[in-house]
Amino acid sequence: MAEDIVSMLIEGFDPTKVKKEEFYDKDWQQVISARQNDKIIQAEISGIEPLGEKECAVVDIGQVRGYIPLEHSGAENIRQLRAMSGKKIAFKVVEYIEEEDRRMFVASRTEALDEMAQITLRKIKVGDSIMAVVRSVSPVLVRADIGGIEVKIPLDQLRYGWIDDLTEEVKPGDHLKVKVLSIDPEKKEVQVSPKALQKNPWETAKTRYKVHSEYVGTVSGVRDFGVFVNLEPGVDSLASHLKYQSLQKGDRVLVRIYRIDYEKEQIQAKIVRVI
Repeated sequence: MAEDIVSMLIEGFDPTKVKKEEFYDKDWQQVISARQNDKIIQAEISGIEPLGEKECAVVDIGQVRGYIPLEHSGAENIRQLRAMSGKKIAFKVVEYIEEEDRRMFVASRTEALDEMAQITLRKIKVGDSIMAVVRSVSPVLVRADIGGIEVKIPLDQLRYGWIDDLTEEVKPGDHLKVKVLSIDPEKKEVQVSPKALQKNPWETAKTRYKVHSEYVGTVSGVRDFGVFVNLEPGVDSLASHLKYQSLQKGDRVLVRIYRIDYEKEQIQAKIVRVI
């Protein structure tokens, strides 16, 4: 009640400004607590600004601005730092500055990653099923994080079957369940595979496909050396190009199988009809 009376007596009083101050103080206390407790926190890189002579990633804890210098960001150059913009990252507050006209902090992503990697290496073992968060994707390689450690997932380890382009299968931010294949604690390197957790469709394919028989499938890839035709999830056949007709991904065709190699998980076929 007293606060309401005071607000009525103060000319120009704006309650929204009081709320901002309250939030600002709360955010600042979070910064101080993170530094004092050596806590790892996460925020999105919202921009790139110079701090002195250094290019820095900008991260905010509420209304308090923070800076991560390039050399502490995990990026090798400004191009890589730009590629991280808009992504949520982990960091530690290493210094906070309170002056008359501003409050800010300096942080390090590399320190956070080092601690996260040490924890991850203590917890995981070969054969474990863990979660990996996709950071970036190229047509042939996925880079993901498993807790301070970057893992690389090549195209042939994502799933069974022909994959034309990984960027059509996976997006940054996707969560993949993977199996730990190997661990090198000294190098902080871990090999993982989503495919290793999946049931191999070729184990039962021999009961569903026969040589000299014909099956409907969908074109899953077109290369100079032939056309891949998907017969079921994880099972593709390779056929020669048609002489007088060009095919595209998604086209439905009828193929005739003339060779099956279950050890190499390969089916060779001929396209006999475009549906």
